This record gives sequence, C-alpha cells and structure tokens, in this order.
Amino acid sequence: MKKKKITIGKIIAGILAIVWLFVTGAPFYFMVASAFKEQFELFTSGVFAMPKGFYLDNLKEVIESNFPSYLLNSLTVVAISLVLILITASFASYPFSRFKFKLNKPLFAVVVAAMAVPIHVTLLPVFQLTQKIGLYDSIAALIGPYVAFNLPISVFILTSFMAEIPNELEESAEIDGCGKFRTFFNIILPLSKPGLATLAIYNSVNMWNEFSFALVLTQSPKSRTLPLSIWEYQGQYQANIPLIMAVLTFSAIPMIIAFAIGQDKLIKGMMAGAVKG
Repeated sequence: MKKKKITIGKIIAGILAIVWLFVTGAPFYFMVASAFKEQFELFTSGVFAMPKGFYLDNLKEVIESNFPSYLLNSLTVVAISLVLILITASFASYPFSRFKFKLNKPLFAVVVAAMAVPIHVTLLPVFQLTQKIGLYDSIAALIGPYVAFNLPISVFILTSFMAEIPNELEESAEIDGCGKFRTFFNIILPLSKPGLATLAIYNSVNMWNEFSFALVLTQSPKSRTLPLSIWEYQGQYQANIPLIMAVLTFSAIPMIIAFAIGQDKLIKGMMAGAVKG
C-alpha cells in the first residue's frame, strides 16, 4: 500500500511537472518561432505554427540597429550595480548575522521595512535628484536606484544565510588568532558563495528587465537599455511583432547563459538553511 502511494505521488508530480513545462515553455516557443517569421505571417498562420521558412532578416535588422548599444548599456549597468550590491550586502550582512549589539534588531527592521517601499513612489524624487546632480540621460543614473532598491532584499537573504554558518568555525578562527576582518574574508565569505550566487542571478534578472527607472531616467538612444529597445519597432499605428520577438530572443540569451552556468549554485543557495546540520 505504501509503495502504491509513493508511485501515485510520483505520477502526479510528473504530470504536474509536464503541465508546468508546457505553461512556461509555450511563451518561449512563441517568442523564438515568431522571430523567424515575416511581419504578416503571424496573421495568416496559427500563433504557434512553425515558420514557413526561417526568415533571418529580422535577426539581421536587429543586429544592424541600435540593439548592440542597448545590450552594452544593460551589461554595463547590471555588472557595476551587481558588484556594488554584493559587496555592500556582504559587509552589511556579516554584523547583522554574527554580532550582538543594541541596534542590531532596529537597524535590521529598517532594512526589512525598506523592502516594502514601492518603486513608483520614488520615481519623481529620484528623477529630480538625478537632474540636479547632472546624471540625467546617462547609464550612470540607473546604477544608484538599482543598487538602492535591490540592496534591502539582498541583505535580508544574505543575513539569513550567514546566520546558518556554524559558530564553531568562527570560534576556531578566533582561537587561531584571526580577527573579525580575516574571519570574514577567509571563512564567512567563502562559505557564503552559494548565497551570493543566488543573489547574483536574482538581482541580475531584476535589473536586466527593469523598465520604470530606465524609462524615466534616460531619454536618448545612446543611454537606453534593453527593456526600452522594443520602442525601435513600434510605429504610430502598428508594431512589427516578429522584430520585437527577435529583440526579446536576443535579450533573453545572456540571462539563459548566466542561469545555465550558475544553476547548481543557485539551487544550493535556495536550499541552504532548509536543513540545519
């Protein structure tokens, strides 16, 4: 009876997994297939029909447009912002997770409260500040908001991760003469690599797809990022859907590569702390 229950459970889990694969895979298939269709082929054939002929002019037109500039801007902004987030979150999470002081809980409560601040409430103040300091319409204008709005959740997650590291390791390091800084760099930080990898992928996806700040803080094509690139292919009365799908396909490739490289560390980071040992 127990074996039957386990078998039925596995069958149900398999069916649900297949259904979820179709739910998540159908939009991706539509995006890639549409990128190889002519402009009006979407209306003459089925939405999920295979392309009649692999029409490569869409991909060629995207590559020859301003897309490489948008791609470079996104890579630059995400890379700089991500490095700043991981460094700042690491230094902030260490005292929150390992030190006992009076302001620990109040300060951590402020960090948690900052996670609830909606982005749209800050658009006007950030826009005015960016204009006053002369960063408007530049990719540098995006770095500050990206770091500020992704830092609270990064500190929250990394603090929980570092808190699960056994205290015995830190105590042994202190007995051997290691100070706090050396303990942090030689023990805590290396053991936090799965958590840092999780944050890297999570924040990269958020910043890669971010639209609101990119729309408000940039104006000219030289400063736009990938989420704004689809404007190139929208006319006054219609949009070139296959070209937009080609742009989205190219935009998704870097994130797919990043996930494929770091998926093992991502899974370890997500599972960290689930079982104490």
